[in-house]
Amino acid sequence: MCPTPPVGLRPRLPSPLQPIADDRFARRGVHLLLKRDDLIHPDLPGNKYRKLVLNLRAAADAGHDTLVTFGGAYSNHLRATAAAGRLLGFATIGVVRGDELADRPLNPSLTRCVADGMRLRFVDRATYRRKSDPETLAALLRAADAGAAYVIPEGGSNALAVRGCTALGEELREHTDVAAVACGTGGTLAGLAAGLGPGRQALGIPVLKGGFLGADTAALQRRAFGEPTANWRLDERFHCGGYARTPPELIAFAEDFEDRHGRANGLSVERLYVAKLLYALTALSEEGAFRPGTRLTAVITGTREDAAETTDTGRT
Repeated sequence: MCPTPPVGLRPRLPSPLQPIADDRFARRGVHLLLKRDDLIHPDLPGNKYRKLVLNLRAAADAGHDTLVTFGGAYSNHLRATAAAGRLLGFATIGVVRGDELADRPLNPSLTRCVADGMRLRFVDRATYRRKSDPETLAALLRAADAGAAYVIPEGGSNALAVRGCTALGEELREHTDVAAVACGTGGTLAGLAAGLGPGRQALGIPVLKGGFLGADTAALQRRAFGEPTANWRLDERFHCGGYARTPPELIAFAEDFEDRHGRANGLSVERLYVAKLLYALTALSEEGAFRPGTRLTAVITGTREDAAETTDTGRT
């Protein structure tokens, strides 16, 4: 069931489901659909809304007036949290990886965060890596004068976020056989798989290298539901070298996909997550990975305008 949005947010739910005629899938008997979560909310698109909605409700119900969260210099999660704060009346603090950035001009993503009222605190990368340690977290909150704040983890992925993403699977349950999503922290995949229920498969395409995401996704499902579900898998081959790595062949693929389908469907292919997802699904279809007749849904979690180009690396 879709969580009730906090007053002040007006999401478009369920998000549209668009069939796409693409011969690279059709000749394999695969029916491609796009789940347009990028259209849920102009300021909290896609999985950002789904992962934040229950956290925002919990913060409000507990009487918190400040949100603290974490991210890299180009984090869409930081931008979404800042926008939520503006819309709902929360003060927001963003802990940004990289103290060397403190004396540099703000990039467009961080400029947008500040414009939405977020107070930024830059920390060194070694401290940032330890941010989940209770003592380090407490010190970060004290330094930000935010000891009573509601803390949302990097990328928004916690048990509440996973539960919020189950609505995505529930919306797709009767319309798809395989639902695929690009993954950074695993929260969306964890909720999607649970919401799909038995008899449907969730496929995660990690956009970072490292092989950590399987354990992280299972751990998120344990925290949210008590145990992992058995209906998801990862394909680690399509990160293109790591987060924010967009080699020429990926850019060419994204431009071609937009030429084929963008104008008719109002779609611009976001390069850091969505392009890798669509590239992966096209390659897998041509490998024969999906049985003829499969209804294959790609979850579109953002648009090209949502992500600035960056060489920063991180799990946001």
